[in-house]
Amino acid sequence: MTAINEFVKHFVNTRYEDLPPEVVAAVKQEVLDSLATALGGSTKGGVGELVAMAKEWGGAKQSTVIGQGFKCPAPNAAQINGTMIHALDYDDGHQTALVHIGCVTVSSAFAAAERVGKVSGKELITAIALGGDFMSRLGLANRPGESALSSGWHPTTLFGFLGSAAIAGKLFSLYEEQMTNAIGLAYHQCGGAGSGVADGALAKRMGPGLAAKAGVTSAIMAERGITGERDALEGKAGIFKTYMGGDYDPKALTAELGKRWEVVNIGDKPYPCCGLTHACIDAALSLKEKHNIDANNIKSIAIYGGQAVYDLSQPPEVKQNPRTIIDAQFSVLYVVALALVNGKVTVDDFTEESIKRREILSVAHKASGNLVPAMNRHGVGPGRVKIMMQDGSEYIEEVEHCLGSVERPMTFEDVTKKFRECAACALKPLPTSKIEKVIKLVSKLETLSDATKIIRLIS
Repeated sequence: MTAINEFVKHFVNTRYEDLPPEVVAAVKQEVLDSLATALGGSTKGGVGELVAMAKEWGGAKQSTVIGQGFKCPAPNAAQINGTMIHALDYDDGHQTALVHIGCVTVSSAFAAAERVGKVSGKELITAIALGGDFMSRLGLANRPGESALSSGWHPTTLFGFLGSAAIAGKLFSLYEEQMTNAIGLAYHQCGGAGSGVADGALAKRMGPGLAAKAGVTSAIMAERGITGERDALEGKAGIFKTYMGGDYDPKALTAELGKRWEVVNIGDKPYPCCGLTHACIDAALSLKEKHNIDANNIKSIAIYGGQAVYDLSQPPEVKQNPRTIIDAQFSVLYVVALALVNGKVTVDDFTEESIKRREILSVAHKASGNLVPAMNRHGVGPGRVKIMMQDGSEYIEEVEHCLGSVERPMTFEDVTKKFRECAACALKPLPTSKIEKVIKLVSKLETLSDATKIIRLIS
């Protein structure tokens, strides 16, 4: 049996009762984290433009656009919500596969569920678990020991097309032939160039939304009888041969399918910036607290990491002087300086005004990136920060596993704090009563007869 056939049977036949308790818990945390970052991202560049486009296009009032006060066709709602979730780069992700998950799974699931009508919490959890596991496995299987990033692709977007189609197809109750068509049609639209990061472009945060829109659209097309590629994964022109030159691990793709769930290995972010910088942020924050460091007295900062961390320090003239919020989020020099000056890294630090603060930039100019091949990891790796003070004192800290990793996970309570933080800075800040109601509903998601009431609360 080919991998696509295994996945399709798995998607169609899996029920809530097949999910282990830890998977259910992981999905509920994923939902709350994604709704948090959607609210936080509701004011960010590119979102307003998408909202204006959707209103201009009009169409059926099927699915809620988070925090914007209107409904639109399900594919368009999935696009806007997916973009908002990813806009802060504060959203969850699989730290080995290097795939953001909730920006695609949660946006697709709620949009599809509202199109259907009354979808239970158990049905929503099952669809999100299947889609998140699928996207994670695609990321783990491609280019063993590397990532789609090394081929120039943004893996979240690339694999998100297929994951979204599977989620929507599950909620639309597609049978096997239709599910195969949905995934094939989504593959026909696949893309997601990784160049947006280097260019500091808003395209980077658009990708997951485009994947969610295409996936939901593909499931609707398949529902109506439109056919798609028969083997979008391992076929002669499948995703692994076309995008990865045939370099993939079939065992990682389907091993223990239905028994081992990769959604339990999805990590949440404590800081709204590239996860590859987080070990360095943890190290900088630890040094500041331990030694009561005054950033004004720093002489130099040396940041050490594998290739991925080093790349986020290059070129220094951009990473020390971010042109855009995207530049700042993907600069290890900037975020370490931020941590050392403020003693924290929050959503307020990534605005057009805040990334130009002289007190941060002056410290960033004292920082340099240093490549240590021994610190290379497949996925998110370690980080080391060495600070030289003007009086000659030297402080060093290395962090192997960042906060929010599988080894040092954030809890549901941690994510509730994140939800409150993001809800307060939404386009339309939520009142405390509504914030607490959303948290409560997500915490008991499996008991809800209509899960879509959650997203309507934050419309």
